[in-house]
Amino acid sequence: MTTSKTPPRRITQRRIAELAGVSQATVSLVLNDKADGQARIPEETRDRVLRVLKETGYVADPAARRLAGLGNRILGVFTYEPAFPTESQDFYAPLLSGIEQTAEQLGCDLLLLTSTPVVDGRRRLLDERNRWRLADGCLLLGVEMDPAELSRLVEDGFPFVAVGRRDVEGAPYVAIDYASGAAELVGRAWELGHRTFAYLHRPAQGESLLDRRSGVIDELARRSTGPAPVAPTMITLSGDVAADWSEVRASGATALVLETFEDAGRLVELAEADGVDVPRDLSVIVLSEPGRGDDARDYTRLSPPRTELAAAATVLLARLLDPELEVEGDELRQTLDCPVVDGSTLVAPRSAE
Repeated sequence: MTTSKTPPRRITQRRIAELAGVSQATVSLVLNDKADGQARIPEETRDRVLRVLKETGYVADPAARRLAGLGNRILGVFTYEPAFPTESQDFYAPLLSGIEQTAEQLGCDLLLLTSTPVVDGRRRLLDERNRWRLADGCLLLGVEMDPAELSRLVEDGFPFVAVGRRDVEGAPYVAIDYASGAAELVGRAWELGHRTFAYLHRPAQGESLLDRRSGVIDELARRSTGPAPVAPTMITLSGDVAADWSEVRASGATALVLETFEDAGRLVELAEADGVDVPRDLSVIVLSEPGRGDDARDYTRLSPPRTELAAAATVLLARLLDPELEVEGDELRQTLDCPVVDGSTLVAPRSAE
């Protein structure tokens, strides 16, 4: 037997007005809590409208509210790289957790923006298929972001906060002080007697990675007293781990700095297979935290507070969207300290024994 059902009638403000026996303008005022001295609504009328709204399960059209200049308490979340492949989860999971927890505390909903296609591993925010304007504002996440898109958002006045430092004028962000954390770890190595360093890095050029590199390079230059400042041997990951290890070994470094646990595990495995004692022959510093499946060794490392980073960015976006607040100056660009973990892979070199 076949049956046909008439689609349920969409509940509109006009229908709410009919059921409550009031004008549509009155419903709008109640919904937006905008009654004032010139449009005072009797308490009985307000209660009647609220009762009908509850009974019908009315939900305001977010696009219509945006066009009317009203907020929906909907925060967009856009990731420049796919957030859910296994290799991305260790980076994005603590960030998304911090956003979700904080949005719940603020009474906001989240809109994950996924409609734009991934091209060469990246998305574009300002794509005609992206419905980012359904949100009141957006949190932007990614190792590398498109500076032109950020500049466009600043020019258009669309509220957003970048998670991580961005070199775009006027772009609000919350960042982690990777430079100071990296400098502290390299300073410890220097004080233990290390003078020859190798820095194995990925080809990416995101600000958080550049901050780590500048922290290492600037700290070594600051501590050098001779006419030629000490500089690390910079080695770009080639994809051939054996070739990368050969470059590290040829550099004569007693301290190796790496950006990820994944890279550290591969290099240390080859080093030990080559007869190198880690850490006595080669100390290892990692400028990140371990992910699932990474080398379980207790590396000397940075411990970036990613969950706290995302939470602070969510709070900043909520403040930008609050019409009662004026957020400016240093509040628009916040930086969190980056703790370090002592670990067990940084010791004095044999030459200092």
